[in-house]
Amino acid sequence: MTDTTTAGERLGIVAHSDGPIASAQNIPVQTRSERPASTDHDFFPAVEGWEAEWKLTPVAKIRDLIDGRLDGSPYAIQYPDVVGTTVDWIDRLDSRVGSAGIPEERAAANAWSSFEKALSIRVDGEPDALTVTRAALGSAPRAAHVVVEAAPQSKGLVVLDSRGGAALSENVEILVGQGADLTVVSLQEWDADARHLASHFASIGKDAKLTHIVVSLGGAIVRVNPSAHLAGEGSDAELLGVYFADAGQHLEQRVYVHHDAAHTRSRVTYKGALNGQDARTVWVGDVLIGPRAVGTDTYEQNRNLVLSEGTRADSIPNLEIQTGDIVGAGHASATGRFDDEHLFYLQSRGITEAEARRLVVLGFLVEIVQRIPEAQLQARLIDALVAELEGAA
Repeated sequence: MTDTTTAGERLGIVAHSDGPIASAQNIPVQTRSERPASTDHDFFPAVEGWEAEWKLTPVAKIRDLIDGRLDGSPYAIQYPDVVGTTVDWIDRLDSRVGSAGIPEERAAANAWSSFEKALSIRVDGEPDALTVTRAALGSAPRAAHVVVEAAPQSKGLVVLDSRGGAALSENVEILVGQGADLTVVSLQEWDADARHLASHFASIGKDAKLTHIVVSLGGAIVRVNPSAHLAGEGSDAELLGVYFADAGQHLEQRVYVHHDAAHTRSRVTYKGALNGQDARTVWVGDVLIGPRAVGTDTYEQNRNLVLSEGTRADSIPNLEIQTGDIVGAGHASATGRFDDEHLFYLQSRGITEAEARRLVVLGFLVEIVQRIPEAQLQARLIDALVAELEGAA
């Protein structure tokens, strides 16, 4: 009689649940670029709050934005007429929608499934700065979708200015054409009780540059997740952010940079301050250097300044390298209090302790604000930071 059992069976070895017969959902993601993506809300498993993507977020307070019904109708916006720019509403079936990226988590997919029309912003030539303001979204749960497009060889600044009350989940797509130089500023100065979830997807073409700046000052819960796909050879991305969390405020940003093409460059710098009981910030930075991205030059950093007891800052930089032929790659993270030597230096020159603290914090944060190529907006944001510091005194 012939024994048909395998050696493994004779030794009692059975297939593991994570082996080849397991479903795709049971196989761990091996690299950042392999995360499942879909525009369908139900494609993603229910959010329990323990998942890596959500465990640092107050899920219970945004459950309606993750799973609830969202109003996806067009909303009121304000913007000046700027020659060389176009602002209009486009159909969700427009070919530009989905060109920069699609959701990798359930809340973003809920917003994608819910919006009726996308707000399209296009830059041609070298126009003056364009600011698009929304300040009347209200408190009902809402979805939104924005497409910002820079034509090839164009150069421009687009400011997405958000104020007032909101319970908003949205996706923002940024398309940077070949040789273009685009700066996008996402400004969150919401009312104190606002909630805002946003996923930004940027695709950067050959020899193009994107400067993406996130400024989060207002709102109860603000979570902005920018991702930049360096898709064209010689493309460049600067991802910058500044934030100030007050008592009970949760400000979160999860940054992802994918170096996909050869000879690409990126710099990620986020700076924040925390003051007051239960002020909370979260920063997660992922940089992936793909196998084709030879000649990559990248560096990411996050710095947090703690101004009082009872705060918490989570800072998690990650770097994944799939080719050894690179120019350089690095990351850094630091969270700490005032430098007493800086305070002593200023006080020794007749400056009061309160004023010295204000100067140190403002000097720490203003570096990011000064990267915005528009003097009026710089001045406005510096005044807003001063107001935050006066409230922290």
